[in-house]
Amino acid sequence: VLQGYAAEMDNPLMAHLIPPELQNKKDILFGNMEEIYHFHNRIFLRELENYIEYPELVGRCFLDQMEDFQIYEKYCQNKPRSESLWRQFSDSVFFQECQRKLDHKLSLDSYLLKPVQRITKYQLLLKEMLKYSKNCEGAEDLQEALTSILGILKAVNDSMHQIAITGYDGNLNELGKLLMQGSFNVWTDHKKGHSKVKDLARFKPMQRHLFLHEKAVLFCKKREENGEGYEKAPSYSYKHSLNMAAVGITENVKGDAKKFEIWYNAREEVYIIQAPTPEVKATWVNEIRKVLT
Repeated sequence: VLQGYAAEMDNPLMAHLIPPELQNKKDILFGNMEEIYHFHNRIFLRELENYIEYPELVGRCFLDQMEDFQIYEKYCQNKPRSESLWRQFSDSVFFQECQRKLDHKLSLDSYLLKPVQRITKYQLLLKEMLKYSKNCEGAEDLQEALTSILGILKAVNDSMHQIAITGYDGNLNELGKLLMQGSFNVWTDHKKGHSKVKDLARFKPMQRHLFLHEKAVLFCKKREENGEGYEKAPSYSYKHSLNMAAVGITENVKGDAKKFEIWYNAREEVYIIQAPTPEVKATWVNEIRKVLT
């Protein structure tokens, strides 16, 4: 892909086949695929080869390189832009000519999906290895490697949602790390004074997608998009946010194990939040508690 497509975009002999709108868009189309290729070719493959005789110890290899795996996050974040570009120009003569020269059965988009598939495959391989390595000396490393890869997958997944937020004025990066994101039913109470929270329960909840950052929690409304592939990915229109420095939490709401409360400015605003399951609620309450302490 790098030689037969990416490099060809800079080949003067192919320039006449490239639509003008596609020129200078190489970085968008291929993202940081070259960086991923070099990581595997120069570093990760060589490391793996050291463990050919001791496959049960391969967990160590993953742990040593774990920081480098974050290059996949960058690739996945760019993927929607890459897909949209590909869809505009997929039938261009340039791509057909590259594919013909390479003698590829599949078109370029199938190969651009490979890094996304690869990062999701590692956890399956590690799980499978763990199954057969229960009592050997590398088992702990394998388990730790699996946990770390799952952490990277979660970060990739979260960031894919985060880049779909629209309408937020500030810079999302200034809100600190994105810790959790997910969809909830939300009831609100903004009256100053003593309104009974239970009167609220009759009202229809709002569907909100919450993004918990270290410094703020964002409330967004999810919009499903029509289209193919990543175009089907939802976007989230920003509604409002609460600064974590002024947030309080009530972990249990009577009568529903899935509900908790986030309140703001000494209960001036109260948000009753219903998670899809008690487990999801517990995870969120724990994360919020960590931020507040």
